[in-house]
Amino acid sequence: MNVSRRVALGGLLAMSTGTPLLAADWRPTRTMNWIVPFPPGGSNDTFARPIAAHVGEQFGQPVVVDNRSGAGGTLGGMIVARSRPDGCTLLVANSAQTFAPVVYAESGFDLARLFAPVSLLAKVPVSLVVNPAKLDVKDFAGFLAAAKKSPGAINIGSSGLGTMPHLAIELLQQRTGISLTHVPYRGGGPALQDLISGQLDATFQPLSTIASYVQSGRLRALAVATMAREPVLPNVPTFAEVGVPDFDVSTWYGLFAPKATPIAPLDALHAAVQKALAAPDVKHIWQEQGARIVLESRQAFGDFVTHEIERWSAIARKTGLPME
Repeated sequence: MNVSRRVALGGLLAMSTGTPLLAADWRPTRTMNWIVPFPPGGSNDTFARPIAAHVGEQFGQPVVVDNRSGAGGTLGGMIVARSRPDGCTLLVANSAQTFAPVVYAESGFDLARLFAPVSLLAKVPVSLVVNPAKLDVKDFAGFLAAAKKSPGAINIGSSGLGTMPHLAIELLQQRTGISLTHVPYRGGGPALQDLISGQLDATFQPLSTIASYVQSGRLRALAVATMAREPVLPNVPTFAEVGVPDFDVSTWYGLFAPKATPIAPLDALHAAVQKALAAPDVKHIWQEQGARIVLESRQAFGDFVTHEIERWSAIARKTGLPME
């Protein structure tokens, strides 16, 4: 059989089995291992497991989602960085790992230097939200006025030191010149509970976790950190609309391979993930989580990651991270 005929038959086989056409150029030869560098049950798991199941079906190989937590995700990340670059061991990273070299310099972890971007999995936008019973401000202008009148008087919580909500707080202070008192928690859930109970004045939270509280009036969203208004809270302005331009803050999740991984598996994996993201069950799960599905090229994802690394690393350094 000549080469052209083999290629043609390979393409027909790919279409008949439902696998991406690029998978005809590369297929995994063993069980695939996707390392989530955080404990089970977190958001990385939420966005990794449905995609892993679809990708496994497309390639006809099982995908094991393996939780390897520690040191802000750098321990699991280094396992992937040192693995064989054959497309079978991948890292499910999130946006906080863009500035991990600043926070965990001794780990050797570096998303830009050690990994090749495969695909974005999800983006989860956040909003600045207050408890109106604790901090009686009607809008973002009122929040700014209160912060400027009494510097440090507003207690604003985050999911922990060196997390994306923490850097969103720092970015807000840098852009507006206000001074807030940062209260770090061990996760976004405890911060939200203290906000609802009145122990906190404000926090940054994913839209999906606050929408019902905002709609009921228990919490008040002042601005969304996106470039356009969000359908779930259509009456809440963007930061640009309230005078803080280019304040685009989302927690995002992406798939990465060891840096030396060849182009063929990277492209095939990207195609498989893009197909998985278009599946109805995945769209439903993402909608429940308030997450965005972004279908884009691998190059576009790589450019986005480069921009995120530069932006958040600079903010982390200016903040004075790492902190004890």
